[in-house]
Amino acid sequence: MARPVIGFVCDVTAVSGHVAHLVVEKYIYAVAVGADAQPILLPGRLSNIDGTPAPRPIDFAEILDLVDGIFLPGSPSNVAPPLYGRPPEDQVLPADPNRDALSIGLIRAAFAAGVPMLGVCRGCQEMNVAFGGTLHPKLHEVATSPLDHRYDKTLPVAEQYAPVHDVALEPGGLFSDWVGGESRWRVNSLHEQGVDRLAPGLVVEARAPDGVVEAFRHPEARAFTTAIQWHPEWRFGEDTLSTAIFREFGRAARVRMEARRRG
Repeated sequence: MARPVIGFVCDVTAVSGHVAHLVVEKYIYAVAVGADAQPILLPGRLSNIDGTPAPRPIDFAEILDLVDGIFLPGSPSNVAPPLYGRPPEDQVLPADPNRDALSIGLIRAAFAAGVPMLGVCRGCQEMNVAFGGTLHPKLHEVATSPLDHRYDKTLPVAEQYAPVHDVALEPGGLFSDWVGGESRWRVNSLHEQGVDRLAPGLVVEARAPDGVVEAFRHPEARAFTTAIQWHPEWRFGEDTLSTAIFREFGRAARVRMEARRRG
């Protein structure tokens, strides 16, 4: 049986002195298995070896003709502050302007076309920005509680991704429904930035103890349009909510695939 095709927004970064477009495998695996989909990688804005932009701009409609869903993964890089109304000097490095050039426009185009979307970590922040929201460049400097959303980079990876705090699931929300009406869920936390002002039209699915928005969706979207600040892709099959997130994303992509086949 054919599987829906999910396009992954790539980081654009240097690898051994060369520009590379890449996605960490844990995201690809979670979508391939958890959503039962076929992943393809979508390069960010292309540049020549001398740094000049490619002569042809990104064609969002062409991309959306190829896919049944869009996945926006996490990344070490951060969204450019001018994209959400802050000065360039607020940039927290590393930056990735070539990913920004793809992701923000693609989110808007996918929403308009009714293409399912799932964003994680940076992808969550990109979705809020694309819909008109803002970010805290350094969340730990404005936190209203002792909670620090960052992680200890000296720890083994499995410990970095271990659950460290609860989130409150919105009563009557999709996330709460997917876990049998539970009001709280334990999640990991590996981010320095986060939602400041939630974009108009978005609704909260989960909040951290300090009130920071940890998950949201767009109720007016024609298809699954959901974003999560924590990392549900990590060992997704061992967590009921994570399993449901990828299952429902895959289900929405399958609906689009079938509709495209019918013409």
